[in-house]
Amino acid sequence: MTETRTYSGAETERERVQSRDEEESTSEESSRTETERSTTCPECDGRLATDTEHGETVCEDCGLVVEEDSVDRGPEWRAFNSGERDSKSRVGAPTTNMMHDKGLSTNIGWQDKDAYGKSLSGRQRRRMQRLRTWNERFRTRDSKERNLKQALGEIDRMASALGLPDNVRETASVIYRRALDEDLLPGRSIEGVATASLYAAARQVGNPRSLDEFTAVSRVEKMELTRTYRYVIRELGLRVQPADPTSYVPRFASRLDLSEETERRARELLDDAASEGITSGKSPVGLAAAAVYAAALLSNEKVTQSEVSGVADVSEVTIRNRYKELLDASASVSA
Repeated sequence: MTETRTYSGAETERERVQSRDEEESTSEESSRTETERSTTCPECDGRLATDTEHGETVCEDCGLVVEEDSVDRGPEWRAFNSGERDSKSRVGAPTTNMMHDKGLSTNIGWQDKDAYGKSLSGRQRRRMQRLRTWNERFRTRDSKERNLKQALGEIDRMASALGLPDNVRETASVIYRRALDEDLLPGRSIEGVATASLYAAARQVGNPRSLDEFTAVSRVEKMELTRTYRYVIRELGLRVQPADPTSYVPRFASRLDLSEETERRARELLDDAASEGITSGKSPVGLAAAAVYAAALLSNEKVTQSEVSGVADVSEVTIRNRYKELLDASASVSA
């Protein structure tokens, strides 16, 4: 015989309230336990302290590092007084010269998905495509902005292919903006001026690449690149120092998988050659390649002239001639 029990409305409501109270109390207890766990040391139950300078959470009693490499959620700038703080304070990402509008406009992503990661319907996809089209039209209001957008995209493409850091891209963007403002583009291609700007920026920052490397990733010929480069630095008054051969050594040594000892010896050979005055008028790329080859021989590392030639993009004849000169200069300095 089954017993049937009928609950009144008041009893049902009372049970619901009681059940909700129990759930809230359980949630509060678990939250309190989690908070205690995050503020006490798991080893000695000591007090935890956060070191913002090193991004670590450390126990004050036993010294245990509970968390490391924490994310710094503060601003990327520093201020030393209230005036600097007020002038640097902002909302959103910092402005950048690497975008034609300095990053102040809105970008509509190319993924046809909503905020939950679900695919959009056909009608919504067509609508988003129309919005992207109109957004691109509004972002470039005149021919000057379209020119700048194309050029900055070209600079970003070449910098990515050459492995150049952001500071080089930023400097190249500033140089191109100056060339555009001073009306240096008529009669010259956008790609040529963009490549010349990036080449000049790489040398200014101290992270140079050879002309052959730029020609390989650029859409202009080597002759046009050199002619445009000389024109841009002359008209803008840029001070570009001759490339230092030692700046090429780490890249060549890394590609050839050579030791730090070989890289150090290559630098010493170039320093000795500079003190003897034999580096003037010679290609810094050829000198760096010859120094790496000579240093590898002195360190008993097996590397051929052909391998160095392929990495540095210079002829084997240049390497043979230059490495003998470097060894003679080093012997003269040692004597």
